[in-house]
Amino acid sequence: MNVAYLDCFSGISGDMFLGALVDAGVPLLELQQLIDSLQIEGCHLEAHREARNGIYGTRILVEINQSLQRVRDFREIREIISHSTLPENVKDKSIEVFFSLATVEGKIHNRTPEAVHFHEVGAVDSIMDIVGTVYGLLSLGIGSVYASGLPLGTGFVQTAHGAMPIPVPATMALLKDVPVSQTAIPYEMVTPTGAALVKTFVQSFGPMPPMIVENVGYGVGSRKLSDRPNLLRLLVGKQARKGKSETIVVLETNIDDMSPEWAGYLMECLFEAGALDVSFCPIQMKKNRPGVQVQVIAYPHAKERLTGLLFQESGTLGVRFSYTQRHIFEREEVEIESPWGNIKVKKIIQADNTAYLVPEYESCRKIARAKGLALREIYSWIMGLNTQIGKTGHPSPLEKQGQHHSPGTH
Repeated sequence: MNVAYLDCFSGISGDMFLGALVDAGVPLLELQQLIDSLQIEGCHLEAHREARNGIYGTRILVEINQSLQRVRDFREIREIISHSTLPENVKDKSIEVFFSLATVEGKIHNRTPEAVHFHEVGAVDSIMDIVGTVYGLLSLGIGSVYASGLPLGTGFVQTAHGAMPIPVPATMALLKDVPVSQTAIPYEMVTPTGAALVKTFVQSFGPMPPMIVENVGYGVGSRKLSDRPNLLRLLVGKQARKGKSETIVVLETNIDDMSPEWAGYLMECLFEAGALDVSFCPIQMKKNRPGVQVQVIAYPHAKERLTGLLFQESGTLGVRFSYTQRHIFEREEVEIESPWGNIKVKKIIQADNTAYLVPEYESCRKIARAKGLALREIYSWIMGLNTQIGKTGHPSPLEKQGQHHSPGTH
């Protein structure tokens, strides 16, 4: 499967995403056939080559009889998609995107998702953007999508509900836990459709992951911006090394008045609240005071909970945070047969597909206690098995079949 990276230096909208996919090779004829399968009469898709700051890309336009443009609710859109002849995976993902929009819109307007009436998003061109983008990703064989942080505009935009702040509430709700930045551009840089597609498909935000770029597509936005080309750049290619990249948040704070007893309790609480890693580093602070730097690594959704714990349990007056990416090897938890019974270990798959086993402390500790053995003896026995695992990534003959678990995340 291919990987894709969305370089969102001018934000993202549904038509820009679809335009980038067409520019990267998705046939326009196939997309038109897609539209026909939705049985919306008088709808025609056009692709134009346009330039922004001298860079040419594809701008997508949906030509339609304006009498067909009307308010639709989530139930009607779901029916249109469900009764089409689209591939089932395109139907399912398209409905998932619309449901994410319906969920946030419902919360904003105090309605259930089923009762949400889409105005701008319910228009035929928005339906085309979403269904076309879902199909385009599958057409190009893209299995993993990554993206840069998203720039946001400022000011107000006129909607069916009246003037709303930019980003509009639906966009802001969808971008929870997504790295964003504020610009002075007085337009929507990220639309609700663009935000919903990003939220559904993007696995990780940040710098471009290691990849071998095979194709580049540019989706053209409708406006011409003063400080940047209004384009969405899509990079398509192969992942450069085995494993996966993911977005994490790093929290840090410096403390010079925390009891060592509090520190141990703080670490325990942070791990229980979802931290992936916690470390304490001795530092020298102002007025030559010895102190400690606390660093916490976690997934973005745990940021607020962990920040609250740092304030609550450490007494700090400020917490720094930043979003970054990490690349991790594939791993899975397996059980192996040993002279002392079954032991849980981690099997790590390296970039060159070499597999090796790493002892699981708690499992080894239980056996050491139960059998009266030295912990290092059990560790040494497990590490000695690594010479028996070939360069295949396949299970060792010593692993118990059927005992595989989900890949670890720490």
